[in-house]
Amino acid sequence: MSHATATPLTGQAEFLGHPRGLVTCFFTEMWERFSYYGMRALLIFYLTQHFLFSDEAAAGIYAAYISLVYITPVIGGIVADRYLGPGKAVVLGAILLVAGHGGMAIEGSQATELLINGELQVQRDALYLQIFYLSLALIIMGVGFLKANISTLVGSMYERRDPRRDGAFTLFYMGINLGSFLGAIVCGFLMEYLGFSWGFGAAGVGMLFGLLMFLRGQHHFGDASKPVQPELLLQPVLPGINREWFIYLMTFIGVLVCWQLMQYRSLVGGILGLSLVIMTLVVVSYAILKCEPHDRNRMLVCLFLMSYQIIFWSLFEQTGSSLNLMADRNIDREVMGLVIPAAAFQSVNAFFIITLAPLFNMTWLALARRGWEPATPMKFALSLIQLGLGFLFLVYGASIATDPTQVALIWLILLYLLHTTGELCISPVGLSMTTKLSVPRVVGMMMGCWFLASAAGNYVSGTIAAMTGSDTIGGEVTDPAAALANYMEVYSTAGWYSIAAGVAAIALSPLLKHFMHGIR
Repeated sequence: MSHATATPLTGQAEFLGHPRGLVTCFFTEMWERFSYYGMRALLIFYLTQHFLFSDEAAAGIYAAYISLVYITPVIGGIVADRYLGPGKAVVLGAILLVAGHGGMAIEGSQATELLINGELQVQRDALYLQIFYLSLALIIMGVGFLKANISTLVGSMYERRDPRRDGAFTLFYMGINLGSFLGAIVCGFLMEYLGFSWGFGAAGVGMLFGLLMFLRGQHHFGDASKPVQPELLLQPVLPGINREWFIYLMTFIGVLVCWQLMQYRSLVGGILGLSLVIMTLVVVSYAILKCEPHDRNRMLVCLFLMSYQIIFWSLFEQTGSSLNLMADRNIDREVMGLVIPAAAFQSVNAFFIITLAPLFNMTWLALARRGWEPATPMKFALSLIQLGLGFLFLVYGASIATDPTQVALIWLILLYLLHTTGELCISPVGLSMTTKLSVPRVVGMMMGCWFLASAAGNYVSGTIAAMTGSDTIGGEVTDPAAALANYMEVYSTAGWYSIAAGVAAIALSPLLKHFMHGIR
């Protein structure tokens, strides 16, 4: 039986009103996100302080990495839909992630700056730089197989119109952010006091826990986790190699390709643009040629709403790049005599999601019972407005600061609060929307498209982050006051742009709701 068309699991043991398989998804994704976000919290500092890349170059590497992380789920979703099934895909992804995070723990010698012929040049250890790029490539491919398919497994446990779906994805999203919260704090403090290798090593251990958790609870999914047609995996493709091992061989080749792409980052933008065009044509063609009118309209609305993500994530993803550097350079981080590592502030967004997600879950259900729940397009519009307001509050905080180089911590916290409420209106809602509006036969592919749209936003985020770049020597900014002024100029523009996009989205909401044909 196809996992995409499988009957949602009924009659099985439940936990807090949800199928027990949700618990397995929760903890698997929690540990995967512990490793991913723990590593991500350190990445921009590793690039600027260990390898001594400039702000602009570091932003480019960071953006290329997170873009590829969100492109590969398209491949992982399609391969799982047609051949592997989500269970094998998640296990494959987890193994690659354990290897990648383990490689990140191999730190090597720090880069040095030398004055050669009157020019400041950076000398980096070529071997350890290649290990670093290879480790990123393993993580990229690992996320590609795990990310889309663990979300698909959550959707497989519920009927399309089950009112628990949005609540399930919100709880699942709490698992994501519990891992993010713990990862940023643990890895951030380990980096600060013991070094980068300890922080990255902790991320690898977390991913190993995630793999073990999934293997232990995989039986809860029944047929939903199994291959569509198991016999296809046994068919020979090359002499002595069946289709399943051919997929694993191509995965290894994919790692090698990503390894090179991390070193030729200009190609990533072209691949991303081409992927967007191809997948848009594929979805539109499928909707028009193979779907009845209502499903066709829903598929097209789903595709259009995914485009909102490009705006949202291009601004939100400043969190791990420019906002992370700004927190290190221009935020007063002393609390009760303790200077908190800048990387640890990556946990603030996750903390707010953990505390606010249940409130949002209860609010959506309460509004739904009264018929007042905003439709998905309206929730997306509200997310863009809140995102913009977060930037504008930070800009206001900088404008009233008495020190031209420092902003009070409360304004950064307020930004993360508003970005979190915005995220709760688009990310878990969008995951649920994709499984509701998509035709069941292609839900894995559509989930991949959701992450592809995220990739586009992440790539653009690197361009925006590069605009905030400052002159540095030895990884330290040379003019903190000028750096802060530049950050605020970029963030002010970003804030107003996001609010304008949100207002336009409100205007479009009734039309999009009409073509969703009763699905909210």
